[in-house]
Amino acid sequence: MPGTGLHFPRKIDLARTPTPLQYLERASARWGRGHRLWMKRDDLTGCTLSGNKVRKLEYIAAHAQDGGYDTLITCGGIQSNHCRATAFVGAQLGMPVHLVLRGKATGTAQGNLFLDHLAGATVSHYPTAEYVKGLDSILDHWQSHYAQQGRKALVIPTGGSDGLGVWGYLSAALEIATDLHNARIDRAHLVCASGSGGTQAGLTLGAALFAMPATVWGVNVCDDEQYFLNKVAADVADWQARYPAVPQTTLDIRVLDGYVGDGYGRASAAVFDLIAQLARLEGIVLDPVYTGKAFGGMIAEIEQGRFEGTRDIVFVHTGGIFGVFPQSGSFNW
Repeated sequence: MPGTGLHFPRKIDLARTPTPLQYLERASARWGRGHRLWMKRDDLTGCTLSGNKVRKLEYIAAHAQDGGYDTLITCGGIQSNHCRATAFVGAQLGMPVHLVLRGKATGTAQGNLFLDHLAGATVSHYPTAEYVKGLDSILDHWQSHYAQQGRKALVIPTGGSDGLGVWGYLSAALEIATDLHNARIDRAHLVCASGSGGTQAGLTLGAALFAMPATVWGVNVCDDEQYFLNKVAADVADWQARYPAVPQTTLDIRVLDGYVGDGYGRASAAVFDLIAQLARLEGIVLDPVYTGKAFGGMIAEIEQGRFEGTRDIVFVHTGGIFGVFPQSGSFNW
């Protein structure tokens, strides 16, 4: 990409970018405590492809095409945004998609799972214990299954988060740097949800490589701080191993821990209330799995004085609106 010193690999234009940087005037008045709150609207990268995953899949899908793959296999929870996005990328490109999902479906398919089926993906469910213990073997099994049929299947890791997917948010970091310049923001804190770590890895790497005037924070929605310190470093190491010509750099990896609550995909009443408040204040919908928890974590850290000395805070809205519907009964009207 011109001016960066990096040669970005080919991508397929799937996302509607650049996405806007939106000032949240009323949210700033309610929760900012003197800070200006902004939102990078990556929930607007598309319709069925909405959210952060499509940025990664632009590079992953191009890699699949260039490598002669004809099938995509990936994995995640029943309401995985990444799996839904992969299903629709495959449909757009004419590539069959096989999804390996954690947990058994109950009742009528809703939210992302409904869309997985609508897009024509093959869906295999595994009990949580079996999935966690044997995911690599399960993915190998299905890759071998397609090989026996004369097909070549690409296995995409959870969330599309690896050294290939990093390019998606490395590119987004350049976009955000332009956003900050155009908004006349000379210094900011940048906050995102971290579920598989790839978005945080790309943004953290981009901040280092491009001297972006922002400190990147990931709010983990599963696992703990140490896991994401290791995961972000591992994704960037994988990126450097895959592309030996890229520059080496020192990473400033930061995690806001303590907001997982009862576990992945389980949100408290306070998170549901926050989602409703923001929807009414700004007309923006967060989700209970990722962005609701992360936005709540950001507000809590503001109250504790974490970001004192810096006026502007940018929340990266990574999408997830379809995850609201299966949990709609948890909202208190």
